[in-house]
Amino acid sequence: MPGQEHDGHHRGVSPSIAERVQAVPYWYHRIALPGGIETPGWAPLDAAAYGLPERLDGLRVLDVGAWDGYWSFEALRRGAREVVAIDDFSDSLGFLPDGARRGWEGFDLCREALGFSASRCAREAMSVYDVSEARLGRFDLVLCFGVVYHLRHPLLGLDALSAVCDGAILVESAILDDFSVYQGGLGHGYRGVVAELYPGAEYGQNPSNWWVPTLHCLGAMLRAAGFAKVDGWKLTEHPSDVVTCRGFARGFKPGSALSP
Repeated sequence: MPGQEHDGHHRGVSPSIAERVQAVPYWYHRIALPGGIETPGWAPLDAAAYGLPERLDGLRVLDVGAWDGYWSFEALRRGAREVVAIDDFSDSLGFLPDGARRGWEGFDLCREALGFSASRCAREAMSVYDVSEARLGRFDLVLCFGVVYHLRHPLLGLDALSAVCDGAILVESAILDDFSVYQGGLGHGYRGVVAELYPGAEYGQNPSNWWVPTLHCLGAMLRAAGFAKVDGWKLTEHPSDVVTCRGFARGFKPGSALSP
């Protein structure tokens, strides 16, 4: 009829999940949502390589540096009773413009679409250095993916996580085994317990990258933080570029029921 508005948005009809996904400026994680919708992110490169147990039944999980929440939601899908996600939104990847990271917008959208409640899947903006039992409680499992190399004080951060962890920690990081900024780039890495410091934007043109360790160094850091049994592995034995120069370390608290 003449003069009647036919645009659904103007009639108060909420945008669809697909429309809301498209409205987010940048997606880091690729997350499958109901209705065949997938967020247009690129991480993780190989989810199976992270070593997350297939079942996490009854565990309370802390997801550090959660971004869009891929691992928070995956932990819940695998049976975790509760997940707490934290992020300080400080990583711009070296190229994101101001405003591209809109806090928890993507996380909240996916949490809603996947049907997880805020009580079972909580999130809080905070620094890893501020993690404490008084603030967050205790956890059976800590996930710390893509975080260590962004920490100006990595051992301080790992100490804070260890202090609230009763079971195990899984860590993913850039590693120096096959790539070194100072030794010549790809194919020029280190062996042994070594880490490089980047006071500027030397690593990936990203000023939020501070330290990158070798895989052995990453394992030693977990031991220093109080994890008695530690193992580690590389994303790939023969990385083709700096993006695939990644490694994983897994540490268990003494007497942990999660230890294999």
